[in-house]
Amino acid sequence: MLEKMRNIGIMAHIDAGKTTTTERILFYTKKIHRIGEIDDGEATMDWMTQEQERGITIQSAATTTWWRDHQINIIDTPGHVDFTAEVERSLRVLDGAVAVLCAVGGVQPQTETVWRQAEQYRVPRICFVNKMDRIGADYYAVMDDVTRKFSVTPVALQIPIGQGNDFEGVIDLVSMKEIRWDAATDGTDMIESPIAPERLEEAESWREKLLDAVSAESDELTDLILEGAEIPVTLIHQEIRKAVLARKYMPFLCGAARRNLGIQPLIDAIVDYLPAPDEVPPAKAHNTKKETEESVPCKPEGSPLGLVFKIQYDREAGAICYIRMYSGKIKSGDQVYNIAKRKRERVNRILRMHSNKTEPMDSISAGDIGVIIGLKLAQTGDTIGSEGIPLILEHMHFPEPVISVAIEPKTLSERDKLKDTLEILSREDPTFTSREDAETGQLIISGMGELHLEVLVARMIEDFRVDAKVGNPQVTYRESVTAEIEHTEVFSKNVAGKDTEAGVTLKVAPLPRGSGNMFNNSLKKTEAPAEVFDAIERAVTNAFGSGIQYGYPCVDIGVTLTGIKYNELTATPFAFEAAASMGFDEACRKASPELLEPVMKVDILSPKDFVGDAMSQITQRGGLISSMESKPSIEVVHAEAPMAKMFGFSTALRSVTQGRASFAMTFSHYEVKKGGLDSFY
Repeated sequence: MLEKMRNIGIMAHIDAGKTTTTERILFYTKKIHRIGEIDDGEATMDWMTQEQERGITIQSAATTTWWRDHQINIIDTPGHVDFTAEVERSLRVLDGAVAVLCAVGGVQPQTETVWRQAEQYRVPRICFVNKMDRIGADYYAVMDDVTRKFSVTPVALQIPIGQGNDFEGVIDLVSMKEIRWDAATDGTDMIESPIAPERLEEAESWREKLLDAVSAESDELTDLILEGAEIPVTLIHQEIRKAVLARKYMPFLCGAARRNLGIQPLIDAIVDYLPAPDEVPPAKAHNTKKETEESVPCKPEGSPLGLVFKIQYDREAGAICYIRMYSGKIKSGDQVYNIAKRKRERVNRILRMHSNKTEPMDSISAGDIGVIIGLKLAQTGDTIGSEGIPLILEHMHFPEPVISVAIEPKTLSERDKLKDTLEILSREDPTFTSREDAETGQLIISGMGELHLEVLVARMIEDFRVDAKVGNPQVTYRESVTAEIEHTEVFSKNVAGKDTEAGVTLKVAPLPRGSGNMFNNSLKKTEAPAEVFDAIERAVTNAFGSGIQYGYPCVDIGVTLTGIKYNELTATPFAFEAAASMGFDEACRKASPELLEPVMKVDILSPKDFVGDAMSQITQRGGLISSMESKPSIEVVHAEAPMAKMFGFSTALRSVTQGRASFAMTFSHYEVKKGGLDSFY
């Protein structure tokens, strides 16, 4: 039953308490019988050795639990900026999200990143202000912060009873009751009581704000308020739900997950306010046969269609494919069709995940999230469906890797094992790439940051038992063009006694910075067979990755196929692939190529006493400070700096601020390297 299902994600900045909150949700819904703490390395959702050692979430973990007869599929996402891809792919398949905010830090740098991602995928969400028991906690300041940064209307469904050390519970503004939690039962028992007289005035004032916001969209509620009649709780729930689904305003709840306070009302809010799979707009898909965009209604009786949003490698089972079903049903033993790869595969087993443990399922239906074992060719972003209705679901967008290191096996016999491991890891993680340097023969791996590569290298050594040495980090530069050029390339060769000839005319042009690469075919499909056009597109797409002059991947280049010389007696797809590849290289060389370097957005969180020292550290590295903001206990400095100058910044910042400042760094954009190409060599 779709109306009894919720697919939700827990998203936030690092250390806001996502995993701790998820642990409590699992405990109170009786999915686990003992609360695991992150600090002890025992959190259920942080099952990887790397996660337990570092106390952070690295991979998004999925689990399913039940509350009030509703099935809740939960994905706990990482907070660290280096693992943005994990958040991106989780939000792509979720129907709703809980944004966990720190009561002291408010909106932090990574909160902004995940919020933007949720906006991009139009995910309805509710906010949970965690760590209300911390010194400096301020629930109302966090609501103001969210309003200012994201231009949303906050609506408090609860207000805290005390803050910081005095935090003891919440006032529920819907039922107008005080709620406290019994420490003796680990917060399992909730104690409700009437609102104390000294808090009644404040509670009534906030209740009025809640009713104002809710009644703005409901005539029925407005009439009841004007008549002074009693307002049914179910009606308030119903109106809040409508507004959350339409993303009209942002409901706020609060608590302290570590002290087991405030979790059950949060689970109630997930069930009451976040959408069921059939309440969100239908997924959009591209029909490859008709070349049209179509909507996919979430119906179990429809044609099967699902999105592989994550791949995880298991030593015994091979590739584990996490899939979100948008339509129809897939059963164990079924043959499915990978629409992007145009290949049939068999579903060996279907499992429901609980972190790294599993339980078998007979089938998976529309709206549900599960795991399929047996798909050997599937990659992140592939659509699984039926051959008769070839629909490709909207792709996920992943940021470009910005940092690289050279890796080499300690012995020659390990080289093949290393290559296989790199292939497995890049299938798992779309922001991790590996390539062989044409000049030096070195294997170069690229990722989103120093921590990202550190974790992946540790996994290679510990999980895959690959004995390898790693070089110093290097910046991943990019190449682009500045002029528009049209070039014709003819490939003519005698291959195995047969003359082959192909002619291709390509127009190469710069695209606006940040728009990515594009290939466009302006010719009619009748001018050559489909495999010829596929070969040309494949050649150009592969050429984007091999660079122009220095072997760095290309960005922001638009390539249009404007002409073709085709003779069915001498043409082969191979000849067109060769002509397109050579034509692309030649056209780009004529189009005034330039080298681009990654510029990072850097947010420094520093105590007021050290903010001057922290700022001087970033300016010494060629950084530009764009703005500053003050929070109760810290100053936040927003800056941009070239990636090449940021190695070792963490150590330098810690040493000048006595270890009290921290920073978050995300990729911002590419810009032309100062001094041009010559300054690089």
